[in-house]
Amino acid sequence: MAATDSTQTSATETTQGAPAARRRSGGGLKTAARVLKMLLGFYPVLLPAVIVAIVFNAIVQAVPNIFMERVLTIVQDNWQLGEWDPVAAAVLGNVTLLVIFYVLGLASNAFWQQAMAIITQGSLKKFRTAMFDHMQTLPVRYFDTHLHGDIMSYYTNDIDAMRQMISQSLPMLLLTGLIMSSVVGIMLFYSIPMAIVVILGAVVMAWATRVLGGRSASNFMRQQKAVAALEGHVAEAMDGEKVIKVFNHEREAEIDFDRINAEWETAARIANSYANTLMPILLNMGNLLYVIVAVAAGIFLTLGVPNLSISGLPLTIAVAVPFLNMTKQFAGQIGQISNQINAMVMGLAGAGRIFELLDEEPEQDSGYVTLVNMAVEDGELVESEERTGLWAWKHVHQADGSVDYVPLRGDVRMEHVDFGYVPDHMVLHDVSVYAKPGQKIAFVGATGAGKTTITNLINRFYDIEDGKIRYDGININKIRKSDLRRSLGVVLQDVSLFTGTVMDNIRYGKLDATDDECIRAAKLTGADEFIQRLPEGYNTLLTDNGTQISQGQRQLISIARAAVADPPAMILDEATSSIDTRTEAIVQKGMDALMQGRTTFVIAHRLSTVRNADAIIVLDHGRVIERGTHDELIAQRGYYYQLYTGAFELE
Repeated sequence: MAATDSTQTSATETTQGAPAARRRSGGGLKTAARVLKMLLGFYPVLLPAVIVAIVFNAIVQAVPNIFMERVLTIVQDNWQLGEWDPVAAAVLGNVTLLVIFYVLGLASNAFWQQAMAIITQGSLKKFRTAMFDHMQTLPVRYFDTHLHGDIMSYYTNDIDAMRQMISQSLPMLLLTGLIMSSVVGIMLFYSIPMAIVVILGAVVMAWATRVLGGRSASNFMRQQKAVAALEGHVAEAMDGEKVIKVFNHEREAEIDFDRINAEWETAARIANSYANTLMPILLNMGNLLYVIVAVAAGIFLTLGVPNLSISGLPLTIAVAVPFLNMTKQFAGQIGQISNQINAMVMGLAGAGRIFELLDEEPEQDSGYVTLVNMAVEDGELVESEERTGLWAWKHVHQADGSVDYVPLRGDVRMEHVDFGYVPDHMVLHDVSVYAKPGQKIAFVGATGAGKTTITNLINRFYDIEDGKIRYDGININKIRKSDLRRSLGVVLQDVSLFTGTVMDNIRYGKLDATDDECIRAAKLTGADEFIQRLPEGYNTLLTDNGTQISQGQRQLISIARAAVADPPAMILDEATSSIDTRTEAIVQKGMDALMQGRTTFVIAHRLSTVRNADAIIVLDHGRVIERGTHDELIAQRGYYYQLYTGAFELE
């Protein structure tokens, strides 16, 4: 941004890509456990009900093997007797019971599928809400050190990856695990030796899944991060498209995009190559295991090997046939796990990134001094619930609970302040600045001199390394940040307008402002004239940061927004820099009325706008080198004089 010091930009570059939360993020199991804990917190009744339904569904899918063994045993025992009526009755009874199980299983399956749709969409809504709410608590430093496209990726790609994991992977893995456990239990019940054969085969399949799936997982995580980088790059290119075209750098932009896109393609290709290889391998291993179990059963039956089982039943055809079915079912469940691994890994990668955002340290605020409205009653100042225009700092002393009211005068003093955006690079060096109540203080200096940095420190977007900043004699560390910022109206050189009407954007400065108050603010700052000429006046809809109106008009709306807030003090980051000379004269008149009686800090890019300042602070490489009025500084014939007369270029 033009209004941001180059020193801050360099700090952004040096810290990009290394958020503290990323270093703190845990492994996949911890992430999965945290997701489940949050889901249980969101749906403490519905989620357990879903789990019960999945458990029942798993049992329903496993018990047919028991019915098969019972039916085969009945047929086998009565084969030579020729008495088929008892057999038919027994078979019919078992089949009827099995049908009942299947109907109940179908009902439970329908229930948990529908319930998971509710849980999935509801949870994603709650996750997005938690992310956005937490994002509002983060310090400005976070947004200065992260690509906005990367942040947007949390709400799009990462959330979508979680959707797939919550809606499908988690319930399917739970169902699969329960089916496998049930099948193994039934196997051990009928024949421990045969179960051992199946388990050994499953161990080999699990090993293959771990090797190939693990390599796939690491690359899916790389892919997820590469997608975020890709979105960040595209968002940055869209914001700077005019600059790209002005300098004819379309080809260079394409090369940069191709490089990042290639990194994503490499990670995605490797991840999917492992994933696509895993399923055929497991399928063929499952078929091989089926053959091995069939051969083992034939050998055991032929040799009459004694059966060892929990049930005590001998190994017969009635046991061997269900065993083959269970083997196929068991191998199929391992294949089912491999199908869900990709979505699970991507979901965990997305969840891990989301938790990085949620784990970012919020902006710290230990302030306890608040800004309150005051009213005069019987000649005394008393606290008021109404907006009176009289303000005071309410200082509740920590020691004894006594309360002092310090009138808000706008006396701001910086005493021997040192500051750096990164610890090893100081931006401000021993800066001392004071502004008496009602004064207009202008900061002048070349780009990177520290002008914007000083205003960032006054409203505590960043905290100083050393020194003191006092507001009406109160250390600003004791003032609650929201109250401190409420006392400081800010007009930035870079204008941000929101989708809504012109009236909505002006009212953003004071959400309970009436239409008349918004119109008065627009008239005060000279915005009313052009607003009246818009197609629908104050009801004209602005979109895409107000690109349908001129830069100067956008700036006028932002100034009106600050005016309707009626703040006790103002920070103006060269609010008229994007306005033509004729419009500047109109705005300057309104700004002078707005600044009347308020302490105002002005970051000056055009020296002609600060001639009437009460004090001009001249900065050079983070140090105050001159201070005085325009006439005093001209008389000194120093650095300011050379800037003003054109001996040096300001920018």
